[in-house]
Amino acid sequence: MHKKTISKLEAILWSIALPGFPQLLKNSVIKGIFFVALEFLINVQSNFNEAIRLSFLGETRLAAQVIDYQWLMFYPCLYMFAMWDAFKSAEGERGEYSYLPFVFTAYTVTTGLMVSPKVFINEIFIGPIFFPMLCVLPGVGAGLLLKYLLLRT
Repeated sequence: MHKKTISKLEAILWSIALPGFPQLLKNSVIKGIFFVALEFLINVQSNFNEAIRLSFLGETRLAAQVIDYQWLMFYPCLYMFAMWDAFKSAEGERGEYSYLPFVFTAYTVTTGLMVSPKVFINEIFIGPIFFPMLCVLPGVGAGLLLKYLLLRT
């Protein structure tokens, strides 16, 4: 089967929508189905969609109660790995250490999820959806910084 090419931006944007979509676009069907199936399994077992819905309605405490943290802790690593896989196989230059922002984001989002029950900003409970989302920024930043430092030497 012919492998379709997609740009790195297209790979990232489809992967944000649903892990596995870029792999399916590139005709990596088995890998794509595997990522989509894992995403659905973790999503359903963790009650992730319900927690997202409640969080966007401002019910962050209720979102924290419906989440199964044991299942949801798998999600950031799966999400970032599927995104990195899509990025690395997309057309365009593949720089050295390009995986670092993805890896560090998986670390910081997982850590953010674990500590989210204790995080308040101005006595407002941020919750298990929004606080891990905020943790993407330091993960990407740390990964890009380390990549820069490694490439300088």
